Amino acid sequence: MLKKLLRASRPAPLPAFAPAPNTRIYAIGDIHGCRAELDRLLTMIDADDAARPAAETNLIFLGDLVDRGPDSAGVVERLRRLAQDREHVRFLKGNHEELFLHALSGAKDALRMFCRVGGKETVLSYGVSREEYDLLDYPQLAERMDALVPEAHRTFLAGFEDMIVSGDYAFVHAGIRPDVPLDDQRASDLRWIRESFLEHRGAHPKMIVHGHTITSDVDRRANRIGVDTGAYASGKLTALGIEGGETWILNT
Repeated sequence: MLKKLLRASRPAPLPAFAPAPNTRIYAIGDIHGCRAELDRLLTMIDADDAARPAAETNLIFLGDLVDRGPDSAGVVERLRRLAQDREHVRFLKGNHEELFLHALSGAKDALRMFCRVGGKETVLSYGVSREEYDLLDYPQLAERMDALVPEAHRTFLAGFEDMIVSGDYAFVHAGIRPDVPLDDQRASDLRWIRESFLEHRGAHPKMIVHGHTITSDVDRRANRIGVDTGAYASGKLTALGIEGGETWILNT
């Protein structure tokens, strides 16, 4: 009788999740201008991928390529070229890409907010010196950015997606609004949501893989997996590998 009671009290095993058949995915967390860490992680991914059986390998970047770290311009150019040279490379638009593009478009107050949340480092990476940055007012800074950020970078960032779905997984930057169908999610929530998503314990339509919220290690929950390990502060840029019912972690 005691054995039966103990068996009954055990939690049910989590259901198995899998991406689309014959697909291997590497979901890369927030890079935030960390070009050196990006190069190291891409080398690790290529070695890991080569050691596994043949599959359609997909790279999904979860957003926030820019800001805070030292070389946002280098990260954007590296990944722009990677997308040109390699198949199955996809990008989600993070809140920092959104702010960057708004600032470049001249949207009111966007540049001020952009600079407050790490955009200064992005501006410096495009060739503005620290001394010049400190002397420029916001209208002057907007003019300098307009002159320095290549059109190819703007077009690349503007083409990022809001959500990517593969099998039982959905990939977004920040999270989703709980209890709202995936097709009805607002782009603002996908890029900015935090507490109401992170604190939700119920099931989502898919297993949600996201960045946006920093944790020291990959944050695995029954309904989501967070992959932002704060590369700009920790030096640890992380990729979540997914294939069949298996997941694994690579990081710098």
